[in-house]
Amino acid sequence: GSRASYSSQHSHLGSELRALQSPEHHIDPIYEDRVYQKPPMRSLSQSQGDPLQPAHTGTYRTSTAPSSPGVDSVPLQRTGSQHGTQNATATFQRASYAAGPAASYADPYRQLQYCPSVESPYSKSGPAIPPEGTLARSPSIDSIQKDPREFGWRDPELPEVIQMLQHQFPSVQSNAAAYLQHLCFGDNKIKAEIRRQGGIQLLVDLLDHRMTEVHRSACGALRNLVYGKANDDNKIALKNCGGIPALVRLLRKTTDLEIRELVTGVLWNLSSCDALKMPIIQDALAVLTNAVIIPHSGWENSPLQDDHKIQLHSSQVLRNATGCLRNVSSAGEEARRRMRECDGLTDALLYVIQSALGSSEIDSKTVENCVCILRNLSYRLAAETSQGQQMGTDELDGLLCGDANGKDTESSGCWGKKKKKKKSQDQWDGVGPLPDCAEPPKGIQMLWHPSIVKPYLTLLSECSNPDTLEGAAGALQNLAAGSWKWSVYIRAAVRKEKGLPILVELLRIDNDRVVCAVATALRNMALDVRNKELIGKYAMRDLVHRLPGANNSNSSASKAMSDDTVTAICCTLHEVITKNMENAKALRDAGGIEKLVGISKSKGDKHSPKVVKAASQVLNSMWQYRDLRSLYKK
Repeated sequence: GSRASYSSQHSHLGSELRALQSPEHHIDPIYEDRVYQKPPMRSLSQSQGDPLQPAHTGTYRTSTAPSSPGVDSVPLQRTGSQHGTQNATATFQRASYAAGPAASYADPYRQLQYCPSVESPYSKSGPAIPPEGTLARSPSIDSIQKDPREFGWRDPELPEVIQMLQHQFPSVQSNAAAYLQHLCFGDNKIKAEIRRQGGIQLLVDLLDHRMTEVHRSACGALRNLVYGKANDDNKIALKNCGGIPALVRLLRKTTDLEIRELVTGVLWNLSSCDALKMPIIQDALAVLTNAVIIPHSGWENSPLQDDHKIQLHSSQVLRNATGCLRNVSSAGEEARRRMRECDGLTDALLYVIQSALGSSEIDSKTVENCVCILRNLSYRLAAETSQGQQMGTDELDGLLCGDANGKDTESSGCWGKKKKKKKSQDQWDGVGPLPDCAEPPKGIQMLWHPSIVKPYLTLLSECSNPDTLEGAAGALQNLAAGSWKWSVYIRAAVRKEKGLPILVELLRIDNDRVVCAVATALRNMALDVRNKELIGKYAMRDLVHRLPGANNSNSSASKAMSDDTVTAICCTLHEVITKNMENAKALRDAGGIEKLVGISKSKGDKHSPKVVKAASQVLNSMWQYRDLRSLYKK
C-alpha cells in the first residue's frame, strides 16, 4: 500500500511501496468446467460425455530451495491444488476394457491386461478380480429388464458417488470423479458438501492412481472444487490432505499434456488463497519452473513439436503455471526471495515476453502473467537482495549528487540528495557502456539491469492489454524508485530509450489503473534531474488534464479517476516542481492552480482526505517559490 504521509521527505518512498504490491492475487479469472455425461447408474456409470473445458486459474509457482526437481527425496506433504485445464476431454469409450470389439457380455474381459490404456488398469486390486462385466454391465442391462424401478437410470445420491471413488474398477472411479466435477459446477453448496463427506481426500488419493483416465477425472473434479474465492475452505482442505505434493508428483511424472494443463489449473486456483501461497512456493515452485515454465518458454532451445494441438495445450499449461506463480509472487518478502533465487525462472519469463514482442501473443494472458510476476519480483530489490545491500553509505553519498540546479539552495531533507546525474565519473548517463558490468546479465541480475528497460517500453508502446500495461509501468516504477545505483541507471536508460514520451502518452488512456501506474512511474523517473526537466516541459499539460475539476471538457473522464489515481498525479506534480522553478511556472501556465485549489477546497465532499492533502501539498510547494507568488496571484 502507499505511504500515508506524502510529506516532501517521503513522497518518493510512497511510490516505491505502492508500486510494488500489484493486485495480482485477485485479478485472475479461474474458470470451472462442467463434465457433461449421463448420470451414472446406481452401480456405476458406463458412459461419460465430454468433460468441460477446464478452468483457468491463477497459479503461482513456488521455489523450494532444497527440493530437487527430479526426485521425490522427502515425502512431500501433499497439498491439494486445482487445475484449470482446457479440455478435460477424457471420454471413456464403452469398450475400453474389452479385449476387442467382439468381446461379448457372456465372456467379459478375460484379457484385462490388454486394455487400451497405457498403464495397468487397476490401481489397488490384486490379480483376482471378478470380470468387470459382472459388476459393471450386469446391473445396467440385466437388472433393468428384471425391475426397472430398482435399477433404472437415476441420479445417484452424493454419498454413493463419493463411495464410488474407492471402487475396485478404475472406470467406476473415473466416472464417479467426472460426475462430481459435473455436480459441483457453479454450486458452492455441493462443493462444501463434498468436502464434508470426505470427497477431497479420496480425490487427492486418486492422483497417485496408475491410470491416466483416473488422473484426468480427479484433477477435473478438484479444479472445480477449489475454484472461486468462496471455496477457500476447500482449498485449505486439499492442502491439509497432502494435495499440493500429490499434484506436484503427478506433474513431475505425467507426459500427458492435458493432465499437465489440468494440474497446473488446480494449482492456479489454489494460489489465489493467501494461506496457500507459501506452501505452493515450498512444494511446487521448483517443479513448475523446471518442468513447465523453462521447457514451455522455449528459453533453453527445447522446441516443442509443431503439432498445433500440442502447442495449444502447451500454451495453456504455460498460462496456468505463470498464473499460479503470479498469485504467489504477491505473498511477501520471503516469497519474492525464493522466486528470485529460483534458477532459470527470471530468464524464462523474460524470454516469453521477448518472444511475444511484435506478435499477436503480446496481448495474451501468459505475457500478462509474466510481466506481473516480474513487476512483483522488482519490488524492493535494493532492500531485499545481496547486491542491493552491498552498497556502503559512502558509495550511496557519491551516487546522490546533492547540487540540484542550484536554483533552490536550501536543502530539503532527502529531496536534496535525490538529484542524480551531475557527476560524470561514477555515474552512467545512458550513453556508452555501463561502468561496472562487463558480462551480459543473467538470472536475478536481469531484473534490474538497464537492458530490461527496452522490452518493458516495447510492451508499453505496442500492447493493448491494460493489465499488461499496468504491470510493465509498475515494473519500471519499482525499478526507478530510490537511490540504488541500478535505479539511477534505470532512470537514465528510460530517457535514452525514448521511454518518457511513451509513458506520457499513456496518461491519455481511458483506464484508471494504467494512468495511476504510469503517473507513479513518471514520478520516480523525475528523481533524475534531466528527466524532471523533460517531464516538466512535455508532460505537464497531460498531468494537469487528468486532474478533476475546472470546467474541464474531459470532466466525465476525470470523474471516473479513482482517488488513488488523482493522488498519484498530485504526487507526480509535487515531485516534478520540487527544486525546479521552471516546472512550477509550467504548472501554473497549464491551469494547474485552479484545479488544485478546487480539489483542496472540496474538503472531502467530492474527494477523500488523502486526495485533498496531496493537492494541498503541491500548492504548498509552489508557494515556496517566492519569486512566483505574483504570477500565482494573477
